[in-house]
Amino acid sequence: MPEPTNLSDADLHAIAEQSLPHWGLKPDKIELVSRSENTVFRLDMPDGKRYALRIHRPGYHTLSELESELLWTQALNQAGIHVPVGVRTPEGPGYATISTPDGQSSRAVGLVNWLEGELLSSVIQDETGESEIVNHFRQIGRVLAQMNNQASAWTPPATFTRHAFDVPGYVGESPFWGRFWDIPPLTSAQRDILSTAREHIRETLTNYGKDRGTYSMIHADLHAHNILIDPSGVLQAFDFDDAGFGWHQYDLAVVLFGLEELPYFNTITDALVEGYRTVRPFSEEALALLPLFLLIRRLVLISWQWERPELGRREGLESYIADACERVDAFRF
Repeated sequence: MPEPTNLSDADLHAIAEQSLPHWGLKPDKIELVSRSENTVFRLDMPDGKRYALRIHRPGYHTLSELESELLWTQALNQAGIHVPVGVRTPEGPGYATISTPDGQSSRAVGLVNWLEGELLSSVIQDETGESEIVNHFRQIGRVLAQMNNQASAWTPPATFTRHAFDVPGYVGESPFWGRFWDIPPLTSAQRDILSTAREHIRETLTNYGKDRGTYSMIHADLHAHNILIDPSGVLQAFDFDDAGFGWHQYDLAVVLFGLEELPYFNTITDALVEGYRTVRPFSEEALALLPLFLLIRRLVLISWQWERPELGRREGLESYIADACERVDAFRF
């Protein structure tokens, strides 16, 4: 899992400054716009052009994996899907490795074209009519289907390497986000419940298999906070940090996760699937597994929260675990 980071805003700004010569950039303004999983600065150039400069957190991806992310986003863009376009250095690599001010470690820094628009999450929050909200989910379904179409037909280059949200990635001995059934806060009863869920997930997905029609590169984090609506109304997907190989149902589950208590949850689910099906086939068998992937999303976030103490994610984890265990008990495996 990623190592904790205690870099100050000033430290991160210094890293951003040091990376600029790798692209030959001299911006008029460097503004910190986001400090979450990764740190993002906006660069305002003299000619009016803008870039997003991303400082990646340590330990999550190797340089080869980051370069692979750039390759996929380039391929998506070439397929007409609106995503950030990576900017390579004049020497060819897409990333620069910059030492931290204390000299004790380093960070990978990448550059993409800035996307203009309003966060879909903000748009949805401001909507007053259910029909408008539902239509946004229909749009998301179409975007996901377009991405799944591209990925299913795409043959990555031999150098391509990225993590997988597959059976080992979810419930193997060393899952990508940790062993949700085996973290210290669990009671004995909770450990039993989650271990049982683990076995059911392993059996179901092993039997389901990795058919190219339902398994490929996926965004894996395309909720409404990672979608911008540009001034013309086009949806733009960003933040490919979690992108990896996985089942398409997980992409859909991420969109819906956390919304299950909304009174119109079934309506937005239907709209999401309907929008998806206008672009790409989605069988009833595939749809029947969507509730399982919603549960998987909930479970893998248990260990993700536990493993990220530097983000303050452990606060409220006990109640989150209790709720997850109740949902496992109610689930029909």
